Amino acid sequence: MNSRTRTVVASVAALALLGTLGWLWKASLLPDTYSVMSMGQPEFGVDAKGKPIQAPADGGHHGKKSATSVTDLVEPTKRKADVVVELTAQSGLISKAGHDIDGFALNGETPGPAIEARQGQLVEVRLRNQNVEDGVALHWHGIDVPNAEDGVAGVTQDAVLPGKSHTYRFVAKEPGTYWYHSHQMSHEQVAGGLLGPIVIQPPTGVPQKHDLTALAHTYQGNRTLNGEAGDARADAKPGETARIRVINTDNGTLSTWSSVPVRVVAIDGRDLQNPTPVANKRIEIPAGGRADLEVTVPKKGAARVQVGAATAFIVGPRISYPKAPAQPAAALDLLSYGSAHPGGKADLPKPNRIFDYSIGRRPGFLNGRPGFWWTINGRILPDVPMFMVREGDVVKLRIDNHSGEAHPMHLHGHHALVVARNGKAVKGGPLWVDSIDVKDDETIDLVFLANNPGIWMDHCHNLPHAAEGLVAHLMYEGITTPYKIGGRAANQPE
Repeated sequence: MNSRTRTVVASVAALALLGTLGWLWKASLLPDTYSVMSMGQPEFGVDAKGKPIQAPADGGHHGKKSATSVTDLVEPTKRKADVVVELTAQSGLISKAGHDIDGFALNGETPGPAIEARQGQLVEVRLRNQNVEDGVALHWHGIDVPNAEDGVAGVTQDAVLPGKSHTYRFVAKEPGTYWYHSHQMSHEQVAGGLLGPIVIQPPTGVPQKHDLTALAHTYQGNRTLNGEAGDARADAKPGETARIRVINTDNGTLSTWSSVPVRVVAIDGRDLQNPTPVANKRIEIPAGGRADLEVTVPKKGAARVQVGAATAFIVGPRISYPKAPAQPAAALDLLSYGSAHPGGKADLPKPNRIFDYSIGRRPGFLNGRPGFWWTINGRILPDVPMFMVREGDVVKLRIDNHSGEAHPMHLHGHHALVVARNGKAVKGGPLWVDSIDVKDDETIDLVFLANNPGIWMDHCHNLPHAAEGLVAHLMYEGITTPYKIGGRAANQPE
């Protein structure tokens, strides 16, 4: 081959490569406004025998003349609210941990006001946007609200623009520890402080004398506990017990450990079965997750619960200030903790619909930007799966991570039972979660009942990862949404 021929061949190859890259670039561009219903391809999963489930012939309407809009999936209770909360979202300079930062506040503070309710009470939250330019929306993390109340801009509502307001209503059905946060530009607004804690108590009210919230949040590199730098304290007498509700609002895993034996009594708002005292082990809480810890004040001194290395909750006599215990090398395995379900039976029937949620990473284009992007089932956003279910299904979601990093996965609107890790059945008590870390080269099997119709996000709660495409949706057949990403309200949930 002479030099001229080689030059022609090289030029043709270069043009072909550039043409392919140009096509890939153009195909990745997102329109200015689009519906999440048009993202990727609907996936219907396989049945218990591994046979692919076919799309319903009637489009999933099941004999109905028309689809149901998420706008109709509201709290059906019409009674007067038992708990009414007014929240005003603001942006500007806030002082945290001795530093002034450009962030966000609710009613002039961050974290925002603690919301407290009793099981069965109707909660009404009236959100007003004073001056947050990008708009706001509030998601009730871990509370399985009706879909219209989920607070995801562009999916269940439009973002609330400056000067506008929006009202959320939901029944506090399950006691537990939860939190609320923005789901509009969430990777920026949550980090900046647009969040707060929620505690739902049993119907009789607070069951424990010392019921303490420990909300961990990092403001521009400065770790705080309930919005303050350093340690929090609660006066208690020797022999008294305290429940410490640890809430991880950051993007990474939070480790907590104690100077005295501790019982993990609840995870993600669901009580554990026969939890035993744990010593010399750390409890790892994924991003978005919560762990309720019970400690007993010793005869001498105080109980010190480390919430990460920089902050602690000290419970005991005011004069006691115990030394920070060293972080244990071993982590508590919650999948082998507590007692198995009576009779060894699961809380759910055998799944009849099974999905793979395989997380990877590869080079490509995301909305015209070249990079090394997260993938779901090998595809880059927006070409990601829409997991289709029918109300009443028992769904198994197999999350496989081979991306090189751990991911804290969060499913909206449902709690899921962890049934297996790397193909091995869970040995401990039933563990119900809404947020779970899936480590690199790890597979987690979750099972849940599809009993809350809507269109629900299922995404990584390391929120920059979600903004980089690690987000899919769970959609019930026959459900639609009128809301769109972008558009007049500039909806941008991540």
